Amino acid sequence: MAFALAMVGLLALPAGTLDAREDRRARLQLEYERNTVEVVRRVGPSVVAVHVSLPGERMEMTPEESRMVGGSGFVVDTEGRIITNFHVVMHALENPSDPALELASGASLTVSFLGSPEQEHAVRVLGANPDFDLALLELLDPEAAPAPGPIPLSDSDRVQVGQKAIAIGNPFGLHSTVTVGIISAVERERPGLIGIEIPYIQTDAAINPGNSGGPLLDSAGEVMGINNAIMAPGGTFAGIGLAVPANLLREAMAELRAGGLSGFAAAAAQLPHRPRLGVEVGLRVVDYPPALRRELGFPPRGVVVTRVSESGPADLAGIRGPEEAMMVNGRLFPVGVDIITRIEGREVNRAVDVQRVILEREEGDVVTVTVWRDGEERELEVTLSVVAPQP
Repeated sequence: MAFALAMVGLLALPAGTLDAREDRRARLQLEYERNTVEVVRRVGPSVVAVHVSLPGERMEMTPEESRMVGGSGFVVDTEGRIITNFHVVMHALENPSDPALELASGASLTVSFLGSPEQEHAVRVLGANPDFDLALLELLDPEAAPAPGPIPLSDSDRVQVGQKAIAIGNPFGLHSTVTVGIISAVERERPGLIGIEIPYIQTDAAINPGNSGGPLLDSAGEVMGINNAIMAPGGTFAGIGLAVPANLLREAMAELRAGGLSGFAAAAAQLPHRPRLGVEVGLRVVDYPPALRRELGFPPRGVVVTRVSESGPADLAGIRGPEEAMMVNGRLFPVGVDIITRIEGREVNRAVDVQRVILEREEGDVVTVTVWRDGEERELEVTLSVVAPQP
């Protein structure tokens, strides 16, 4: 009887209440749409399609003809320079590891803008940072190209899960395509172009091949990230897109403008005889299952030493490799390990934190490495030297 009375009460809800709810829902939907339209209207002209023409063969084509690839980008400064992903343009270069960043013979690199997608403007690769998969393009004839102005960068450290995300790009060659979603996760650590961990921003705003290098925008029209990759077994969008945080671009921008290759990975590639620490740090503490971390009493952060070069600097200083391993959910995890928590007093969260410090040093320099072992931290002095690669 009580249930029946309750149902009667619901049915007797004043019609005006339902109308008010519908009106409010309609207003919210309209505000959401207006915001998207306004952001696209304001910053869309600063987004470009990046066209790469490479010499080569393709079915029903002669060797002299070209195959077309490309991606997206956006104007990043008042001089009209354009940011894209390094992987979008690297195959057009004669040698991607050469600081000259010259185009290969027969290759061309152009961009087109929203207002005139049929007009292509030649650009060159001014600077590149393979660490963060970034490349800075410069117009060869800026007077002939539009000047829509740069898109401002947001503080990507303040991005919150659940906030609105707008992607603009050139998926499958469809110029200036707009998609909308939310931020699904932040600091989604995954290897980037050359295997270095990047704390990606994850979004469900649809991005596909060709979106690479385009902006991921917030509702203020500022760049939260540079669309970079998707996780999709079939090769097309399945709800997980990854963007390089804008703060990494901000960090890399001065060296990109200076020209040539930059970043510690580029330095290591150009200087193969640099001194090394003599360890492999293949896992982070946070990669271990939480229950196993608690059982082993691990510190909250750090990188796990998974291998030590025999008679190398770390070995001579007393840093140890793993003693054994445990199987958890079909995966082996080293235990009885040394964990690097700090180097030269700097907190270590991932391998890149160690590598940056080492690349600043010369052979014979001594670095202080803080190692967690068996529940205690200890500081070890390591004298750097050139270490031959081990098989």
